[in-house]
Amino acid sequence: MSLVPAMPPAPVVVLACGNPSRGDDALGPLLLERLQNWLHSVGLADGFELIGDFQLQVEHALDLTGRRLALFIDAGEQTRSPFVFRQVEGAGVVSPGTHALPPAALLAVLRRIGEPPPPAFVLCVRGERFALGEGLSRAAREHADAAFELLAGLCRAARVDAWQARVTGDV
Repeated sequence: MSLVPAMPPAPVVVLACGNPSRGDDALGPLLLERLQNWLHSVGLADGFELIGDFQLQVEHALDLTGRRLALFIDAGEQTRSPFVFRQVEGAGVVSPGTHALPPAALLAVLRRIGEPPPPAFVLCVRGERFALGEGLSRAAREHADAAFELLAGLCRAARVDAWQARVTGDV
């Protein structure tokens, strides 16, 4: 019996969350799908692992281990238009009953279990409507287009210093 050695994780992980059934909350999954297609078309897919979910969970901390960079994508209702891109540090308390976590708390989980978190960034894209059953608003589509231009630039230069140079401010 031969064992196949485990492949090292891709250097960059992108975690996008959102609910496609809740109007502009679909921005995260929409951008993730668009990013996946683009990464394959330009030959960069091997350097990235893309993960989508409705919300960030404690278990997602394991998806961050061994990475050089992490990017979280989500929609925001009170976010500056068209988006905010910022670096995030591990902080916050995670209670045993917590299901949904903000990125800072997820990074704190790694520190708590003795793993160094990767440099991490948040791309929060402004949404306008989040009601159940609504489609994506026209404004959200425009914000997604602007955010995708940033994403493409980040993927072309997947280095901490390059991402830090593109930071726009706080959410």
